[in-house]
Amino acid sequence: MTALVTIEKKGGILALTLNRADKKNALTHEMYAALADGLDAAHADPDIRVVYITGSGDAFTAGNDLADFQSDEETAEEKPVTRFLRTLSTADKPIVAAVNGLAIGVGVTMLLHCDLVYAGKSATFQLPFVNLGLVPEAASSLLLPHLVGRAKAAELFLLGTRFGAGEAEAMGIVAATFDDDSLQAEATHRAEALAIKAPNAVRITKSLMRNDPESTRARMEEESTHFAAQLQSAEVKEAISAFFDKRAPDFSKAV
Repeated sequence: MTALVTIEKKGGILALTLNRADKKNALTHEMYAALADGLDAAHADPDIRVVYITGSGDAFTAGNDLADFQSDEETAEEKPVTRFLRTLSTADKPIVAAVNGLAIGVGVTMLLHCDLVYAGKSATFQLPFVNLGLVPEAASSLLLPHLVGRAKAAELFLLGTRFGAGEAEAMGIVAATFDDDSLQAEATHRAEALAIKAPNAVRITKSLMRNDPESTRARMEEESTHFAAQLQSAEVKEAISAFFDKRAPDFSKAV
């Protein structure tokens, strides 16, 4: 397990912590692979009842590391990010997420596949895919409209503006918010309570509440096709250049 994702097994809980605080836990291919490995390990271990995901420092995750994705030369049939999202979306054991600060892009869309999501009151969320010349992923273009309604989902996706923990709770993206300094204790307490419940009942209940797996998988594949194409587009090249130049992107000639 890479040092950029730490793993701790305590009782019936497997905790996966994004550990790249100096980069706001921006996710690299290596980190995606480590997260997928952790989820696979939890699935294979009968003693693990709950997976717990959080971030180090003052961020959950700033989303994809743009430099890492821009230099992507991955030739494997299934890329680490694809494997992680597939493993997350099909996990049979419950997943608890504690959002400790910034959650951008996949830092939000992955929450749609978690079962219990809690956030610190200062946490902020953003879905800036269109801002970066990209499209949503993780089947979020299917799941988010179902959760918050089409009109609100369109606003979140198309405008890509940030929103706070209170709004995320009101929309149902998170179950509850807590003071920042008590978030981990509160979320851990709930993970511990879940870990001692009847495991088969928990697993079946999760399965019954799961969105249609065929539709989710099909949408994830469709999004991935468009995402990969957009990564090679002039729009993304301009968006990433603007990001690193700390300027507003100019898409007027990005065709």
